[in-house]
Amino acid sequence: MKNEIRHKAKVVEMTPEFTTVEIIVSSACAECHAKGLCGMSEEEEKLISLPTDPYATYNVGDEVELCTKMSMGMKAVWISYVVPLLILMILILSLSAVFGNSDHKEIIAGLGSVAGVAVYYFVVWLLRGKLNNEFVFYIK
Repeated sequence: MKNEIRHKAKVVEMTPEFTTVEIIVSSACAECHAKGLCGMSEEEEKLISLPTDPYATYNVGDEVELCTKMSMGMKAVWISYVVPLLILMILILSLSAVFGNSDHKEIIAGLGSVAGVAVYYFVVWLLRGKLNNEFVFYIK
């Protein structure tokens, strides 16, 4: 389906409540034919737990497809990258204007902007339970 993000995954654990799957996230370097020569390839294993489907036909060790809606991926990009970038830019520009004649305006604007983004990520961390309920994965 076009409106889905799919990853190959392996079922590593199944309980009546949760199924844990493992996906391998790789950088662009991992697909390069010269990765063995430069040593820069990066692969990382991620474990994702999702509610167990009572009618599941897969078992531990099976390869499955882990899916989510494309809109969830775009929402994650906005939460993770776009909003913090906007906060950073707004704070840098506004703090630079407020402290325009100060000797340390760059330091104040930089530290204030980084602090603003840190507060944003702290709020996202506080809301992680709510966000976990919104980002739904399923197995095909």
